[in-house]
Amino acid sequence: MRSTNNSGEMEALVDVRRRIPGRGAWLHPSEECWKLAIKRRAIGRALPGVTNTGDVEAFAQNGLPHLAGHVIRT
Repeated sequence: MRSTNNSGEMEALVDVRRRIPGRGAWLHPSEECWKLAIKRRAIGRALPGVTNTGDVEAFAQNGLPHLAGHVIRT
């Protein structure tokens, strides 16, 4: 999901529980899908204005914890 951090920068956050209000984008729960989205910079295209994808990248690098069969909103 797209949010603004404390310094005013637009960032993409991972919303596993799908509870945070706001503009979001959906990704499949496969590690390959996440890595491809990061590599192709698809997060920034799906969520215009996002310049910080650190949360999404960290989540993907940790092996997508707690994703047994869930579609995840970023």
